[in-house]
Amino acid sequence: MANYTAGDVKTLRERSGAGMMDCKAALDEADGNLDKAMEVLRLKGLKGVTKREGRTTSNGIVIARVHAGKGYLVELACETDFVAKAEKFVALGDLIADAIAAAGAETVEAGLAASVSGKTVGDAITDEAAIMGEKVELRKVHVVSDDNIDAYLHRTSKDLPPQVGVLLAFKGSDVETAHDVAVHIAAFSPTYLTSADVPQDIVDTERRIATETARNEGKPEAALEKIVEGRVKGFFKENCLLEQDFAKDNKLSVAKVLEQHGLTVSSFVRLRVGA
Repeated sequence: MANYTAGDVKTLRERSGAGMMDCKAALDEADGNLDKAMEVLRLKGLKGVTKREGRTTSNGIVIARVHAGKGYLVELACETDFVAKAEKFVALGDLIADAIAAAGAETVEAGLAASVSGKTVGDAITDEAAIMGEKVELRKVHVVSDDNIDAYLHRTSKDLPPQVGVLLAFKGSDVETAHDVAVHIAAFSPTYLTSADVPQDIVDTERRIATETARNEGKPEAALEKIVEGRVKGFFKENCLLEQDFAKDNKLSVAKVLEQHGLTVSSFVRLRVGA
């Protein structure tokens, strides 16, 4: 008869982030001892690292930190939503974000080399992934800087940790309006700050598609230039933050709202888990 209870299985799952059957097997091997069961999970997990390398990590968490005048947005990815919402995984994300901000790491490579609890972030991820039994990876690290930075994290499900994160770098004192713009970015997913930031090859492609579409629709040649420019302008309005209609008042553009409140945005970053 197993020398543990259903409560022990639950406790081990919460501590490790591992699946129920793995936890039961570990407790069986450890004769019900929780600490030994954690060691069993880790040892078995380390043996499976190579097998996990090719797996897809479409779940995870986005974490933000503001430190020493810079904003850091970090995506820590895993395979399943079960692990994503486990306290151990969320705690790991917090530790990694703290380490990245403290080290001033601005790339994934620098983030993996940052120090956390006496080891590198990369080693910490490997160790915890072994216990969880899933592939875990530091997928993205983005950094912005300016006089002020607003960080906004959004939960797409109440059962999961934040899946969308935004950093807004700005000048000005109206932090409430700046935060509203960060929330707008989370909802409307702009890709660029201004139309001037859109690469010319993308603009050329949009113009070519608009031209071909208009001709296929039978539009007169004399009207093509005006139609195409209108559609390219529509592309800018959809994809450029300053040209979008503001979420809280669609009669105003984001640029107009910023101007009215004495704000200047220099950059922003938006991350969504798995995107």
